[in-house]
This record gives sequence, structure tokens and C-alpha cells, in this order.
Amino acid sequence: MSGHGRHLTGHLGCARPSRRELLLSGAHGFAALAATALFGAPARGGASAAGAPGAAAFAAASGDRPLPVPHHVPRARNVIFLYMDGAPSQVDTFDPKPRLAREHGQPIGMAIPRTQFDDVGTVLQSPWAFKPHGECGLPVSALFPHVGGCADELCVVRSMTSRFPEHTSANYFLHTGSGLQGRPSMGSWISYGLGTESDDLPGFVVLDGGLIPPGGLDNFNSGFLPATFQGSIFKAGDEPVANLAPAHGDLGRQRRKLDLLAALDAEVSAATGHIDPVESAIRNYELAFRMQAAVPALMDLSGETATTRRLYGLDHEYGHTRTYGTLCLLARRLVERGVRFIELTCPHVGHDRWDQHQNLKAGHEDNARAVDQPIAGLLKDLRSRGLLDETLVIWAGEFGRTPMAQGTDGRDHNPHGFTIWMAGGGTRAGCVHGATDDYGYFAVQDKLEVHDLHATMLHLLGMDHTRMTMRFGGRDMRLTDVHGHVVEALLA
Repeated sequence: MSGHGRHLTGHLGCARPSRRELLLSGAHGFAALAATALFGAPARGGASAAGAPGAAAFAAASGDRPLPVPHHVPRARNVIFLYMDGAPSQVDTFDPKPRLAREHGQPIGMAIPRTQFDDVGTVLQSPWAFKPHGECGLPVSALFPHVGGCADELCVVRSMTSRFPEHTSANYFLHTGSGLQGRPSMGSWISYGLGTESDDLPGFVVLDGGLIPPGGLDNFNSGFLPATFQGSIFKAGDEPVANLAPAHGDLGRQRRKLDLLAALDAEVSAATGHIDPVESAIRNYELAFRMQAAVPALMDLSGETATTRRLYGLDHEYGHTRTYGTLCLLARRLVERGVRFIELTCPHVGHDRWDQHQNLKAGHEDNARAVDQPIAGLLKDLRSRGLLDETLVIWAGEFGRTPMAQGTDGRDHNPHGFTIWMAGGGTRAGCVHGATDDYGYFAVQDKLEVHDLHATMLHLLGMDHTRMTMRFGGRDMRLTDVHGHVVEALLA
């Protein structure tokens, strides 16, 4: 789709001032215009049926016109992305393979591609038993007893694949749809296309449990999208956002400083026309001002009941469970406040994330102990509050792991077949989609890739992934590039 410019079309024969003339004549009101976009009605739109969804959202954010509506009726309004940094092993979590137990200690009986570290040992059985859970009978390993108790909510995909076998490129691919640095994150695309329903918080929030993924902050960047759509990182602890408290303790004084900055920015814009960093800075200054009240209220959990706190594991003896439980509880509170996309990163449990090239048993057990109860608590809490049906929860790492050992007690990277799951937000509950081979190495049935995940996610949010575009570099760019399809079998 083309024609994504923001220029107005005048009637034939009618003289009108140029953009620069208009800005020059209205410079004194420019700050008020920016404030109108920020203090006005909540953004509830997405893609206009008559125009470019992203351009419309950006125009609305700039104060030009109201946010558009989604392409079709959405099933989900928000996304919570539970990112499992380092890649959990599919054959040790949600994809049981009895053949590994039968051939434990033997050379693997199939041709395999070169692995990341090329230290191929013998077949390694899972150290954890699987058992069926829920009415659907979903087999889940002993690593996830609490999540297993939510089996009837889960839509498990066992046939996900990646194009990249190393962490940085695979992380970029999972987050942005490209293995190269610099593309917009999926959270940026979603807030760009749909806007946010929160007046006082960013549309895309990253709750940092202690680990930033390989590839760094570019996993949450807005890329070539306007800067206002990049992810805002909230750290764990008492001060989630830097400089949250006013430097002088005088909000009136701070308000006057912001008004002066807006006036100075208006003069620059009047002289130069639209410059995204300037206009984004105006919006971000104002948002930061409102966040000084909104973020402390968000982080204040004193109003949560003791039952809710126990549900998330906030009383757990394991400190990392408490950390991740707090993030999951904050994710629910962010959904309640209208934040569009929330990503959670993992706590630093002392191992190399989920990346167990050795000491698989201890590493996966500690990681699972940190996240299992909080994730189950989040699903149960969302369900009890009537929020799960409109909140899409996604659990995923960047790839999977090999069924044979790396050395003696680890697993190497495997992009050829791995497991993710989704819950709520219009997904089909209590189901399994796709399959890997008997070893759990290659996806062999209903093979999917990250572009398909992104297309399906956007569809559930009411967006046609082929139409949510941004003109950049001479062509219409999109999260799914020229790939991806909506997986109807995953939809309720």
C-alpha cells in the first residue's frame, strides 16, 4: 500500500498557505497543539479502512486527526509477551519425546546439520517426567507444575522455527521480523498501528527482570517508525524509571519549564517543518511529566490482596520467583491501565539465562522455578478478572534446543523446531498445533515461522499484517516483510 504521506489535499482552485507559513503564523499555539494530542481523549484506534494505519496513528499522535479504527473487529486489545531469554528446551518442557529415553546415551539415528558449537554428544533423555494436565490432557513436564494447571487455557505450537541459530540475530528476528539490527520491534509496530488507551503511560512497556537480551535495546527500538513508539524500560526495584521524582519537588516550576521547552521546540518546528525527534521530544516530555504521578501509583502494590500476592508468588522463598511474580502482577496492572504491549524479561538466576549448554538440569530447574508460579498466577488472575479473553499472552524463546547432548549434560541451539504457547486473546484454548519428529529436532507437521506468529498476533488485534505499513527506503515496510500468514487453526 502506498501514498502514506501526511500532506493535506486542498480543493482545486483554492489558495492555501504552505505548511511552513501555517506553522510560522501559528507558532505561539504549537505547544498547545502538542498538549492537545497528549491531554485529549484516549487513543483507541488502529487502522483506517481508507488509509494507512500507521500513518494515521502517527498523525493522530501528532494532533492532526483522531486515531483510526482497526481493520476488522479485534479479539484482543493488549499483548503480554513472556520472553524466555536464551531458549528453553522444547523436549524438556511441552514436547515429550519417548524416543530420547529409549536411545539415551546412543548416537542420534538421523542426519543432523552442523550445530552452533559443533560439540555433538549422544542422545540425551529429558531429566523430567511428563504427565497430562487439564481436560485437554496436555502433557507438560515437571518443570512447570503451575503452568500445567492452566493447560486448558493454552494454545501450544510445537512446530515453530527460526531462520537463525545464534542469539542476537534470532532475538532480532523474534522481536522485529528481521535478523538484522535496526528494524522496529513488534511492540513498536502495535502501538504505532493501534495507539494506546493510556493517557499517562507509554503504549509499549518492557518490564526488565534483570536480563536484557543479546542484541540489546534494539530489540525494543522503534527503528524507522517515529521515536515516540519505542519501548520504555521499567526496571525492577524501587525506582523503575530514572528521574521519576521532580528534581526541585515543585511540579508548578517543572510545568513552567516544560512550557518553555515546548515554545522553543515550536520555534524550531516553525522554521524547519516536521522533524520527528523534535515532535517526539515534545510528546515525551509531556508523557514523562504525567508518568511522575502514574508510575508510583502503578508500582504501589499495597492495594493488592494477600491472596493475589500469594497467587503470583510474592511470598515465595526463592527471590527470583518474587521478582518475576512482581513483574507479572505489574503486567496485569498495565493491561488494566490500557498499555497496549508489555514485554517481560527474565530474572538473572545465576545461570546463562535458559541457555544451558551444560548443566541442563540445574539451569532449567532454576529458571522454571523463577517463572512457573508467576505465569500461572497471571493467567488465573486475568481469567478471574475477565481480562484474559481480550489479553493475548505469548510465551516464547528465540529458538529451541537439540535432543542430543552438547558435551554430556547440555543442549545446543536448535532453530529447526521448537515450542511456544499462547493463551487468551481469541486463541484456541487447550490445543496443540504442529509436531516435530520423533527426536524433537525438526518441525515436520504444520511448520510455522516467526512471520506467521506476527501475522496471527496482529490479526487477533484487529490488524491485517499486509496493510499495516510504513513507507521507508522507497517501499512499504511491515512487521512481516513480504512473508507470513494468519494461522486459522490457532484461532478460537
